[in-house]
Amino acid sequence: MPSSFIQWFPGHMTKAIRMMKEDIKAVDCVIYVLDSRIPRSSVNPTFDEIIGDKPRLYVLNKSDLVPQDALNEWVKYYSGLPHCYCICADSTKKADGKIIAAIKKINEEKIQRYLTKGVKKTIRAMVIGIPNCGKSTLINSLIAKKKTVTGNKPGVTRGKQWVAVDKYVEVLDTPGTLYPDFSDQEKALHLSFVGSIRDEIVDINFLSEKLLDFLWFKFPQAVSARYGECKTIEEVAQKRNYYTRGQEIDYERTSKAILNDFRKNSFGKLILERIDD
Repeated sequence: MPSSFIQWFPGHMTKAIRMMKEDIKAVDCVIYVLDSRIPRSSVNPTFDEIIGDKPRLYVLNKSDLVPQDALNEWVKYYSGLPHCYCICADSTKKADGKIIAAIKKINEEKIQRYLTKGVKKTIRAMVIGIPNCGKSTLINSLIAKKKTVTGNKPGVTRGKQWVAVDKYVEVLDTPGTLYPDFSDQEKALHLSFVGSIRDEIVDINFLSEKLLDFLWFKFPQAVSARYGECKTIEEVAQKRNYYTRGQEIDYERTSKAILNDFRKNSFGKLILERIDD
């Protein structure tokens, strides 16, 4: 397989999908966490069959990393889909109650139906999303203390964990799961840019080269402010004096630096996918 072809679907993701198919029977709705930088590519087509017609709350997470006007377009889009509602969230901060309110909103009919019988219904929601979209951190922000296993690498969350985030709302965290078919390599690249596909299984020089080309094409002013006129890995390495002991260009160090600059928002607030792309 050529190094420029991105494909990653480890065995634990197959197991995760099987678990989700079983657990979906016990939930009232789904909290579908998306990475705000890639609102289209962070949708996993495999989830559609699993979710069926259960209500979905799309949460555009990491919203602090992207321009709000662009995000508003996606909120409108996802809120317009059948059985769906969409809000933005910055999971690094304590939730302000809007997520729990939104969960109750999309389950309002069921809640009212139980109330007519004198029962206060506890809503159970499954939290799903691609790796590294911030699902566990989002749950932690809801309970304001760490009870779930989190990490900044894709594929960290394991096992079944029901967590009460409100008196009448419980959520189930699930492992971050990708789709098995990466025939759309543009989506695969976007997932790799944000770290949803492990750097270890991708040719990092190829990836950083593609990222740099993409950023220059989409956001030339932002890149110029950071790199001047450097448009290649070699030029970035020369500018930063990234050389090996043999005075050769240190491609690995430079490639990691370019990826880190993007992931740490050094280019400013950027969204890689717009509605009209």
